[in-house]
This record gives sequence, structure tokens and C-alpha cells, in this order.
Amino acid sequence: MKKLFYLTALTVSIFTISSCSKDDSPAIFPLPINEEEVITTVTTTLTNGTNVITLSSRDLDGDGPNTPVITVSGNLALNTTYTGSVTFLNEIANPIGDITSEVLAEAADHQLFFQAPTTLGTFTYSDTDINGYPIGLSFSLTTAAAASNGNLTVTLRHQPLKSAIGVASGSITNAGGDTDAEVVYPIVVQ
Repeated sequence: MKKLFYLTALTVSIFTISSCSKDDSPAIFPLPINEEEVITTVTTTLTNGTNVITLSSRDLDGDGPNTPVITVSGNLALNTTYTGSVTFLNEIANPIGDITSEVLAEAADHQLFFQAPTTLGTFTYSDTDINGYPIGLSFSLTTAAAASNGNLTVTLRHQPLKSAIGVASGSITNAGGDTDAEVVYPIVVQ
């Protein structure tokens, strides 16, 4: 009799467990994670009239072992204002992915920073997000009056604290966030 009782209890338990409805609530099934895009190519273009200087970084193996190929098409002129733009591509994707449009669509969550010695020149943002904070996909660069050389570092930050001290004027120091892309270009002003 005891065996029959235990067998009946076990059958009822299994039937009860298997007949429970499943709960599809977000607490049990979290939302998918928005993965970072792969950026293989960063192009910074500086234009003054017909003078166009192109700075490019291509890393076609992504995070692979090969270092990016950095090219700078020419030197910058002294005491000259250039209109600048930055574009981002994923050249591993087929078709090639335009990450620039995604950065623009999520402008409130992105900002470019231009770090260079003042002996090279000064940068001014030309675009803003919906909150009035800079993005940096467009900017101007006014080169110095004396010949110099040095490195220009272009950094794309994801979710920087745009309201932090100095961030809106281009200081990366208090920006926080995550670096989506960072490129160092050798620059000559003459």
C-alpha cells in the first residue's frame, strides 16, 4: 500500500510540475544585449578650399594581430582653418557597414575628442546632439602660426558624461564612457 501511495504522489507531482504555464516575463528572459559595432576604418578629412587632407586608419582584421595601416595624405598649412569630418566603417561586413550613420542616430550617446598639442592648432565642434552637446562628426581645425609636428588622437567615446566639466569643450579627462575607436595620426604643420 505504501508503494502505491508513493507512486501516486510521484505521478501527481510530475503532472503538476509539467503542467505549469511558462512565464515569458522580461525578469526571466532578459532583453538582448546591444553589441558594439566593429569599426575597421576611421577617416578624418580636413578641407580648405580645394586643399583636402585625408587621414585614415584601416584595420581590416578587426581585433586581430595586425596593426592598423595609418595614412596621412599631406601636411597642413600654417595659420589655416580647415573644415573637418570623421567617418567610421566596418569593412569586414558584406555589404560594408556605415557606422557613421549609427553614431549620428545615437548622437546623445557619442562624442568625438580631438587631442593634439596646441602647437598644432585648435579644434571647434560644428555639430550638436538633441541636448545641445557636441558630437564631433563635423568640426573645424585652425592650425598654428608656427611650423610644428606632433600627434593628433581622434577618440570616439560611447556614453560619455557630456555634462561633466570640460567635456563639451573637448576635454576627454572627465568624459568617462567607453572608447569605441581611437586613432593616432602623425601631423605636420608647415
